[in-house]
Amino acid sequence: MTTVAAYAAPAAKAPLERTTIERRAVGEFDVLIDIKFAGICHSDIHQAREGWGEAIFPMVPGHEIAGVVSEVGPGVTRFAVGDRVGVGCMVDSCRECENCVKGLEQYCLGGMVGTYNAIGKDGEPTYGGYSEKVVVDENFVVRVPDGLALDEAAPLLCAGITTYSPLRHWNAGPGKKVAVVGLGGLGHMAVKIAHAMGAEVTVLSQSLRKKDDGLKLGADHYHATSDPKTFEELAGTFDLIVSTVSAPMDFGALLSLLKVEGALVNVGAPEEPISLNLFSVIGGRKTLAGSMIGGIAETQEMLDFCAAHGIGAEIELIRAEQINEAYERVLASDVRYRFVIDTATI
Repeated sequence: MTTVAAYAAPAAKAPLERTTIERRAVGEFDVLIDIKFAGICHSDIHQAREGWGEAIFPMVPGHEIAGVVSEVGPGVTRFAVGDRVGVGCMVDSCRECENCVKGLEQYCLGGMVGTYNAIGKDGEPTYGGYSEKVVVDENFVVRVPDGLALDEAAPLLCAGITTYSPLRHWNAGPGKKVAVVGLGGLGHMAVKIAHAMGAEVTVLSQSLRKKDDGLKLGADHYHATSDPKTFEELAGTFDLIVSTVSAPMDFGALLSLLKVEGALVNVGAPEEPISLNLFSVIGGRKTLAGSMIGGIAETQEMLDFCAAHGIGAEIELIRAEQINEAYERVLASDVRYRFVIDTATI
């Protein structure tokens, strides 16, 4: 066991505070990672404040982890000391079910083990990336290519894969019209990746406040959803819409923007249920779908894709003592576009 410093929420809705946690000893197939940077994801806030249901406390959030390997177990073959690596939203799965065998560990039928706010196979709670070090099985660690800076790579481990996976699955590319709803931590990555895939990209945001940013990031068009004319002008336009927002939306209005056989995919996760008139999908053989992160192989593919296209997250680097302030700023949409903690300050 190793004692490391971390920032934890002691209880639901309580401010995060500096503390210490125990990391397990490095096992045969484990990798010890010196965490250099940890992204702040909106889902960290949902979970620390029990927005998605009962949670485990104390909670050390953080599932956008980038760092350097400092020790490996005797059975490890994939990584060596000094390697630049990342850890995303999960640290284990059953590895045997139909989905795990297909490389879809995030949909493990036995339940994947979250990087934090979960119980590991050893029966102990998992603690995330707002900490100095983490021990993870090598099968749930990915390599950060040399072309990516570690601080800009950290958010790719959630925001990057969460948007890459549906864009790839629904075949975003040349000749396809893709809309991204919301230009935040997830949305800005969706724009960069869809543009790099060759799609014609439109941002749908509440206002035109971030229009210049959206166009710089790779969007071809930018429209305000608060303007009723947007829905008249863009009716039947898109092959694929990726909704990245975690607030309730008018899904009927968004579905009206799809072409026949188009898909509206949700990666944002509102805390409240939605209501939907099913005629909005029936009248055009449209798909309303969801997508959750990606498997380990696909996460590595995403990192390699981002390195090949020079894509990192747009970040604001913060010190650990600014975490609580950063949470409030995320909720106020006051970040361009992802907070990343310099874990040397923990």
